[in-house]
Formats: sequence, structure tokens, C-alpha cells
Amino acid sequence: MRHRLMGILKKEIASLSEDITVTKITIRDMNSHLDKLKKEYVNIAWYLYKNDNSYNRLIFFFSASDFNQAYQRLRYLDEISAYIRKEAGRITILENQKKDKLGKLKQDIAEKKALMDNETTQLSQLELEQHQKIRLRQKLSGQEKSLRARLRQKQKESQKLEVQIKKAIALATRKVSNKKALKSLTASEKRLSSTFMANKGHLPWPVKKGVISQTFGIHNYPILKHVKIKNNGVNIATAKGSVARAVFPGVVVNIVRITNTNIAVILKHGNYFTVYSGLDKVFVRKNQRVTEYQTLGIIHTNLQGKTELHFEVWHDKILQNPAYWLRRNFR
Repeated sequence: MRHRLMGILKKEIASLSEDITVTKITIRDMNSHLDKLKKEYVNIAWYLYKNDNSYNRLIFFFSASDFNQAYQRLRYLDEISAYIRKEAGRITILENQKKDKLGKLKQDIAEKKALMDNETTQLSQLELEQHQKIRLRQKLSGQEKSLRARLRQKQKESQKLEVQIKKAIALATRKVSNKKALKSLTASEKRLSSTFMANKGHLPWPVKKGVISQTFGIHNYPILKHVKIKNNGVNIATAKGSVARAVFPGVVVNIVRITNTNIAVILKHGNYFTVYSGLDKVFVRKNQRVTEYQTLGIIHTNLQGKTELHFEVWHDKILQNPAYWLRRNFR
């Protein structure tokens, strides 16, 4: 952006330089024209001064051979007077125009100087930013090992959570099959599934307030080049001390401790499952029935002060994009 700004400044300076050159040429032409007019005016004025007396005018008038010639001579004298007044007016107008042009020239030169000063400032700022960019790149290169290690740890945690979710889903499905000896849900679970499905796009958010800090799917890692990360749900940034809450009535089918500061709660809603990961402390127990908006646990805040809940939605063993299930506005 700073490079583009400097390019614009250079164009404006070049345009002003052209205007200044044209104005200088115009002023030079006006000076030449004014000098010529003034010389002519001086000659006429001097001639009239030498011959402008009543006696000479009368001799000139009465020496005419006839009345028509006398009339013509009278008109000639009047025209000379009118001409000299007109030339004096033209000289005044040109002098005013020249004054305006000189004023415009001074203004353009001042504006050009200001633009050049601005360009110099922008160039200094650009050099500073480029230096900062080089230092940041060097710093990040030095931190790359640490970043890659942290990324691998996060990926391991994500894989562990996914394995535990799939196990919980398989176990819940197997329980239903053993109970009914059929690969189907109970009537109450079918109703719960249908109601959950009917609420697609209308489920409440799993936190009272927050914003989506990372969306569902595969993303480029923000710092490391050519590294992609997969998100099985959405990450929601919220305030310190916030709690996670159930988005729909269901049963706690599993509570998974991924790390000391990352506990996940898995809820079953018929053949749908919701996952709440990144909890510090949990207020529910396995096989407990929960209601909509019921508090599940406190969301962990890391050393950098970041409080973030990871939320997933599954339909049997098929991963869903939570953004399609949650309401657009918090409620």
C-alpha cells in the first residue's frame, strides 16, 4: 500500500511539474506580448504628448480640403484616443492575468514541495517497515521449530478427540442395537433426532457471547508456509470465565480428558452428537441427561489470555459444519 501511495505521489509530482513548465512558458509568452504592447503604447503616447495641443489639432482639422475630409480627420483623432485607452486596458488585463498565473505557479511549486516532502517521509517509513518485516521474518524463522512442535501437539489433540468421538458414537449405536436387537433408534430417540434436524440453523450458540475465531474445514496455517490445518468444527473466542452450555437436550455419552487443561464433553441427541472441547472444569457426569442451555463446564483460558471453545456437530459418523446448525445471532 505504501508503494502504491508513493507511485501516486510520483504521478502527482510529475503532473505538477508539467503544469509548472506550461505556466512558466505561458508567463514568458505573456511577458513578451506585454513588452511589445508597452513599447507600442509608449510610442503612441509619446507621439500624442508631443502633438496634443489645441493649436495643432485645429490646424490639422481646418487644413482639410473639404467637409468630408475634415469629418474623417475628426474621427481619426477620436479613434486614436479610444485606441490608446483600449491598449491601456489590455495591458492592465494582461498584467492581472500574469499576476494570477504567477500566483498559481507559486501555489503549484509549494504543493510540489509538500508532495516531495511527503514522498520522502513515506520512503523513510517504507524503509523502516521493510526493516521491521526483515526482523519479524528472522524472528519467525527462529520460532519455526517451536511453532511446528505446537502445531503437531494440537494435531495430536485433535486426532485424539476425533478417535474418542467416534468411539462414543460407535458405543452409543451398539448399545441401541444390543437393546433392541435392531440397527435402529428407539422411538424417543427418533423423535429427538427429528426435532434436532428440524432445528437446523436455529440451534442456540454454545456460549452466551463470542465470535467464530476459526471456521470449519481445511485452512492455511497463518504463519508457516505450505502448512494446512483441518478443523472438524468451529472455534469460538469468548470472554475469560465463560461457560459452555448445551445447544439441545441430550445425554452425556462421554467426557474425554485430552490434556490437563482440555476436557471435552460429548452429548447424544438421538443419532446426532455435539462436542464441547477446551473445558477447564466440567459440571456434568457421564450418562447424565441435560437440557438446552444447561452449563456443561468452564472454558479454559490459556497463558496468552485466549479463551476459546471448540464445538463440533456429528450425524452418526458423518461430520457436519456447525455454522449451518447454529443461529446467526446469539440467543
